[in-house]
Amino acid sequence: MTQCPLTIPFLADMGVLCNYMEDGRSEIELEVQQRHQNSWDMAHGGVLMTLLDVAMAIAGRSSDPDGRGVVTIEMKTSFMAPGRGKMTARGQVVHRTSTMVFCEGEIVDADGKIVSKASGTFKFIKRMPPKRESGAADSGADG
Repeated sequence: MTQCPLTIPFLADMGVLCNYMEDGRSEIELEVQQRHQNSWDMAHGGVLMTLLDVAMAIAGRSSDPDGRGVVTIEMKTSFMAPGRGKMTARGQVVHRTSTMVFCEGEIVDADGKIVSKASGTFKFIKRMPPKRESGAADSGADG
């Protein structure tokens, strides 16, 4: 399996680790910390939605032979259980066309219990290097 190169500053700041992305499938993980929690001492819904969005998006990207990126068009999320401890999000492609990819994702906790599920539609886009200051993280500068 191919380890995925996550060069997204927001995800790095969150502490998201990417285990793999290959052939329309992906897996990422996050150890829920206090900074990720809501007032109920569980993962905030926005954190869970981010994990699902990213897992589905990188699954979609991994299915494209041209190596294009994707942007989220729409996403539906259902929450089933509190997210605590280590969260593992998996994404998989359900269907793809030349311009769009349709994916499903789920998050499980350390015991394998389903925390949330999602479906999403993503549009393929030509990948462009980020426009960041020289020397900034992921600036594209050789070093």
